[in-house]
Amino acid sequence: MRRNHEARRAALAALAARPPVSGFSTPLDYLLAEHLRHRTLCWLIDRIAESGESDEECIDAVLLFLRGDFGPHVVDEEEDLFPLLRRRAGHEDRIEEVLAGLSKEHAEDRLDATAIVEGLERQRCERSLPQTLRMLLRRFAGNERRHLIVENAIVLPLARARLTDDDLCNLGRRMAARRGVAFPENTHTHAV
Repeated sequence: MRRNHEARRAALAALAARPPVSGFSTPLDYLLAEHLRHRTLCWLIDRIAESGESDEECIDAVLLFLRGDFGPHVVDEEEDLFPLLRRRAGHEDRIEEVLAGLSKEHAEDRLDATAIVEGLERQRCERSLPQTLRMLLRRFAGNERRHLIVENAIVLPLARARLTDDDLCNLGRRMAARRGVAFPENTHTHAV
């Protein structure tokens, strides 16, 4: 029981901990760090769905992430990373089908995220969650995990191979601006 409580505490802390602003100088690493937070989000969502009971602290953390961090991350990929990859990838990379599939999944995830926020808000004062909301939570977490695998295994490695230093600098600047923070000018933009 104590181990479960410690895992819950660690997950809540990890979800709340945004990557440092300096990470925008290596935007692909920043995106990877965000993907780790998304996996933590999935763990918490699964926990909520499995228990079927209202865990206010976990629900609040999920709501905060979905309202604040989820959207900008998707926009980072859809409006900046994916278009850059489309410009830089060669025909032999065969990335268009992968990116099209991810874009479709992102659109579905946005709809599900909105429905989850609304559903969790409605259930805030209830002791248990309805089965339909629990199923939505499970579907969202499963879909999110699947496309994180594709992004981490295919998209980010290809981006490391194909994007130029200028591309990475511009990507990092746009990501920082999207979050209303200054781009860290005194660091290198090379992704390692």
